[in-house]
Amino acid sequence: MEQTPYPSPRLIFWESTAGCNLECIHCRRITVADQLLPQDLKTQEVFAMIDNIASFGRPIFVLSGGEPLFRPDIYDIARHAADAGLIVALATNGTLIDAATAQKIKEAGIRRVSISFDGADAATHDVFRGPCAFDRAMRGMGHLRDVGVPYQINTTVASHNVHQMEETLALAKEIGAVALHLFLLVPVGCGVEIADDKQITPAQYEEVLNWMYDAEMEGGIELKATCAPHYFRIARQRMAEDRRNGIERKRPDSMHRQKHAGGGHPGGHPGGRHAMNAMTKGCLAGTGVSFISHRGEVFPCGYLPMEAGNVRAQPFQTIWEDSTLFAQLRDSDLLGGKCGVCEFKNLCSGCRARAYGMTGDFLGEEPFCTYTPRKAKPGVLAAV
Repeated sequence: MEQTPYPSPRLIFWESTAGCNLECIHCRRITVADQLLPQDLKTQEVFAMIDNIASFGRPIFVLSGGEPLFRPDIYDIARHAADAGLIVALATNGTLIDAATAQKIKEAGIRRVSISFDGADAATHDVFRGPCAFDRAMRGMGHLRDVGVPYQINTTVASHNVHQMEETLALAKEIGAVALHLFLLVPVGCGVEIADDKQITPAQYEEVLNWMYDAEMEGGIELKATCAPHYFRIARQRMAEDRRNGIERKRPDSMHRQKHAGGGHPGGHPGGRHAMNAMTKGCLAGTGVSFISHRGEVFPCGYLPMEAGNVRAQPFQTIWEDSTLFAQLRDSDLLGGKCGVCEFKNLCSGCRARAYGMTGDFLGEEPFCTYTPRKAKPGVLAAV
């Protein structure tokens, strides 16, 4: 009997180039160039890659970097992906967006733009991004607003801004962002060098995710935590606690998506206001998400530097469906440590990139999870 192929990905991030006009201290890249690189996939290679992806799925296709606006062909690539049926998004630092660029973004069929804001004010943001980055990004966002392109804020949570969550949320709402996505710092790339300096503690991590649960309950804007898979465990626990206390509150959007979107075939795409938010469970590295580097390397996500293949040698579909690495990530029975015995492992799975970055074992337990699984409590694990 022929085996059914693994469902197509819901999100694909393509690193269009390693070139960038900024040198952010928390960038996933170890080296950043201030120009396009000869190793970057050529336009026709990208077109072929897109056509292959579109032949078996309709994922959200994120044009990432580096700085994707460094590529003069980025608008042609976006248009090709949109015409092929992919949902196209752009991840940028926002500093290169002027009125003409914003119009090109709209005409290219890009459905949403994410702009990185790593602080609720210029002083905090510019510590990570460089002088005047905040003001330039704000101007870029204004140009997007003028042409009617939706935008969201992406915020990397670190020690310098962890105290600004309320202000960051208020900023997102004030400037008309459709979403606020929080990224919990993963110690890879440049993050290895700044981990001790900027990494928040596991306890702060838990506090931020509990804050996000309360903020999501209040509504008014789409919220999502990235590289924070145990948000799903926290949300499940908090909802159970509310029920025990007789409190009735709206189910968080993320948990609603997990319940109603998890069983469908990801070849279709989520609709409505959540069209750009494809979360179905915690860690999606290699299970619902993939990252393609500017050289064509295929990784489970942008923070897990383990290569599953290269689109210059194989079609993306072949890598996605046949990679041994991806198969391992899709088998929760292979998880080690307390993740392996956790009752939430199929909902959360722990951050595989953080496990790899901090322990060297991508299937090891999540180093920043403070939860003790029921089976891991004294006197219980030994009996399992």
